Amino acid sequence: MTSNESNRPNSNNSPWRNPWVIGWIMLLLIVVAMNVVMVMFSMFGNPGIVVTDFYDRGQDYEQNMLKRQERDPGWVMEIEQPDFIELAQPTTFSYTVTSKEGDLVDVDRVVFYAYRPSDANMDFSKEMTMVEPGLYTVEVSFALKGAWDVLVSAKTGDDEYNTPLRLGVAIDWIP
Repeated sequence: MTSNESNRPNSNNSPWRNPWVIGWIMLLLIVVAMNVVMVMFSMFGNPGIVVTDFYDRGQDYEQNMLKRQERDPGWVMEIEQPDFIELAQPTTFSYTVTSKEGDLVDVDRVVFYAYRPSDANMDFSKEMTMVEPGLYTVEVSFALKGAWDVLVSAKTGDDEYNTPLRLGVAIDWIP
């Protein structure tokens, strides 16, 4: 063996051929991928809001859902929101309720609920004002930047119909 051959690095000693190095890199990639998946679930998944009377509301759930489906009037309910919501600035939301035929529908009461998925202490609700039958507005301001879940509840008699919306406050993305 010549002196040139002994000074040359052996290609068999490359760290990329070592199973321990490959294993650690694969483990790192799996951890990063799982973190990305968890972030996506938190942004676009169920907000995890829990009602305090879950047992009472769960009783006869199937029968209650079938009764509600029978009474469903087929209304089209829409929440209109601004393109960008400023932090701690009054923002106007409007809500329309129309029949299958496209006529505005008058309901007894409309309430705007805002839920902060990460902090239940920031949740609030406000009664919406009727502009004309079937068109309602409310002016609210959000105290924290980030994701909020909105639920507008239209009540007529004993029936309640809800329209959900997820929005971003003081951020450019709106799912």
